[in-house]
Amino acid sequence: MSYIDFAKEVFDIESNAISGLSELLDENFTRSIEAVLDSKGRVIICGMGKSGIIGKKIAATLASTGTPSFFMHPGEAYHGDLGMVTSVDLFLALSNSGETEEVVKLIPFLKDNGNFLISITGNANSTLARASHCHLNVKVDQEACPLLLAPTSSTTATLAMGDAIAVTLMKARNFEPESFARFHPGGSLGRRLLQRVENEMVSDDLPFVGSSSGILELIGSITAGGLGICIIDSVGRGVITDGDIRRAIEKYGDSVFSLTAEDIMREQPTTVVIGTRMEDALSLMETRKITSLLIKDGEQIVGVVKK
Repeated sequence: MSYIDFAKEVFDIESNAISGLSELLDENFTRSIEAVLDSKGRVIICGMGKSGIIGKKIAATLASTGTPSFFMHPGEAYHGDLGMVTSVDLFLALSNSGETEEVVKLIPFLKDNGNFLISITGNANSTLARASHCHLNVKVDQEACPLLLAPTSSTTATLAMGDAIAVTLMKARNFEPESFARFHPGGSLGRRLLQRVENEMVSDDLPFVGSSSGILELIGSITAGGLGICIIDSVGRGVITDGDIRRAIEKYGDSVFSLTAEDIMREQPTTVVIGTRMEDALSLMETRKITSLLIKDGEQIVGVVKK
């Protein structure tokens, strides 16, 4: 077999493992979702080794999609971090065998503390599964690891179950893009949905020129401004881009130097006002196929937003 064949075999085994999860879903999944929705606390996720790594990803996905959540290492939990667990928190424990010692020995505390315990394991008869209020079965028929030693299909199945929980909660809560953006203000979606043009615009040393400015002055203003444009008057009577300069040179040749800004400017440039959402500003630029947008405050141009 080739290396590509080996990879395809892994994909086949793991995709079959995920497909098989549909048949394992039961009322425990519904009850788990209802418990999270009814909870006034957080979802605390715990797992050891590879399960712990998957748990960190599930916790991050839940937290970014509207479910307060964090990961707790079971070893650290047993040595003091359980102090972070309140009685209203839900505990989501991950263990493929359901017998992971570091996780299982937390059960007495969770019961005494009154925590709702959800487990994800590949063994419905395990200690962890039997001690849980809800058990989500992620049993797989085969690990992709040829030695059946490294968790592969089982961790993929656990990750997929975590995604199913997160997405179901999103739909149950009618989680909107604006909500997602609130938790991702630094990403492109956060920029589009949360930011206003005044937060993104360039406002210092704007490249204003007069309508009688010559070509050399226009070129100098565009270069100095670093925005690829110059603006005709402070009220934005027009704009000239570096592309407009090139096209004018191609059209008029040497006589271009006798032209002024008024001869080649684009009149009535696209503008928006202070307070406009970046989402709307970017959509407008995409619709009009432009890369710069003038920002107005009253009648004055106060900034430029670049795509």
